[in-house]
Amino acid sequence: MTNIFEENFSHMSPVWTRIFPIQSERAEGSYIYAEDGRKYLDFTCGIGVTNTGHCHPKVVDAIRDQAGKFLHAQANIIVHKPMMQLIEELRTIVPPGIDGFFFSNSGAEAVEGAVKLARNATGKNAVIVFSGSFHGRTAGTMALTTSKTVYKMGPQLLPSGVYVAPYPYAYRLGMGEEQACQFALEAVEELLASQIAPSDVAAILIETVLGEGGYVPPPAGFLKGLREICNKHGILLILDEIQSGFGRTGAWFAFEHYAVEPDIITAAKGIASGLPLSGVFSNLDLMKKWPGGSHGGTYGGNAVACAAAVATIQAMREENMLENAQQRGIQLQTGLRKLQEEYPQIGDVRGLGLMIGSEFESDGKYKNAKPLVKEIIHAAEERGLLLLSCGTYDSTVRWIPPLNVTEGQVNDALAIFADSLKATLG
Repeated sequence: MTNIFEENFSHMSPVWTRIFPIQSERAEGSYIYAEDGRKYLDFTCGIGVTNTGHCHPKVVDAIRDQAGKFLHAQANIIVHKPMMQLIEELRTIVPPGIDGFFFSNSGAEAVEGAVKLARNATGKNAVIVFSGSFHGRTAGTMALTTSKTVYKMGPQLLPSGVYVAPYPYAYRLGMGEEQACQFALEAVEELLASQIAPSDVAAILIETVLGEGGYVPPPAGFLKGLREICNKHGILLILDEIQSGFGRTGAWFAFEHYAVEPDIITAAKGIASGLPLSGVFSNLDLMKKWPGGSHGGTYGGNAVACAAAVATIQAMREENMLENAQQRGIQLQTGLRKLQEEYPQIGDVRGLGLMIGSEFESDGKYKNAKPLVKEIIHAAEERGLLLLSCGTYDSTVRWIPPLNVTEGQVNDALAIFADSLKATLG
């Protein structure tokens, strides 16, 4: 019988780069099971998507139940119950000032929508983003993304009106957290004095935790400083929680760690445990400044995806996944720091909850670390652990286990990683 993978894989567009040669059969909890019988501990979660683990029973039951009732109801035509239930659940986890909700399919769509909302609401055009950011690969979001040139290289005509400020990446800047915070805030003020007038800026857009750019939480005080700048100049603050939201950092949203409230939130990835769904959340009065019919989408707020999202939030709450993410995050960072003492090539360990980065150096430089990180990740894969890299130079290993990962599974991952380091570094 013809192997379906061998027959069809060569027909996939090569724009999809392939990290591992794994032909998957099924997945459950923290594990992926391959066609050849191998089992892999999955600390990638589909890049931060399956926060409740693969095929969580409550989510699967909700999908099955909804699929027998209503697969699709376009939001301009029919209002369906799963979307109303999702809004009800979201209102219990967002700040009180956030009471307006719009749904799309992907993170990039959510960012496009958020920027469009900010421009309509303010009547201004310019947007400030930060170095190392990743906001998507659509035409609009390519202009907002600065983590790697590959995401927007080639003959692209990108929208204008985007200005880039330095991110307070203390490790890369060679500064303490407080110094990096002050440096980055002063750089924003200087940008507003030298490149674009505050009166022309619609929004400051920032990932609450830098994601693709290296898994870098901002220093304490930085987001508050941005909030003050926005308040001072009448600029909207958009917090991109696409990768850091829905429990990933041990809180529903990462901005909760910093006691800051945004004007607009973008969400996706972990919201529906693997079904395509994203959202733009804001104050309803702000949403009313968005002209009716000026934004939309055929599949946004799909009934089955909304049902999955409701079950996702309920499962996280009922099974204390946020608390587990905090505890397992401490366990994982502690284990990585012990390995850092043994292997000086690990230059930095950082993160919040279960959004953790371990950045490597080669010959004392992070810019040289990509081949080493790639070798370590493949050594881990050979031993049954799936990890990903990130950062402009791919110098960081990112740890994204499901939020219900167990203490034993974290210990297993650390043991495999330690063995992979030994095999790679000696």
